[in-house]
Amino acid sequence: ALKKLSAQKFDVILTDINMPIMDGLKLVSMVRNDPAHKTIPIIIITTEGAEEDRKRGLALGANAYIAKPIQTADLLTVVNEILGNKS
Repeated sequence: ALKKLSAQKFDVILTDINMPIMDGLKLVSMVRNDPAHKTIPIIIITTEGAEEDRKRGLALGANAYIAKPIQTADLLTVVNEILGNKS
């Protein structure tokens, strides 16, 4: 994810917490500490639905934390709200 982020521009980052090599929380932390990318909105979509996990993700800088399962329309609503779209 970090290699792709440095290679091109993204409007929003969607990540899970449970990923190989680096978990999504570490990714959020690294993106927020990178001056070139710290303002990119980040949405965590995960099976980790505990309130403690949600608070931690948001405290690290995620703009939204969504527990799976989620409907595509609901995800699009969150993305549009974060990006300021009126759709």
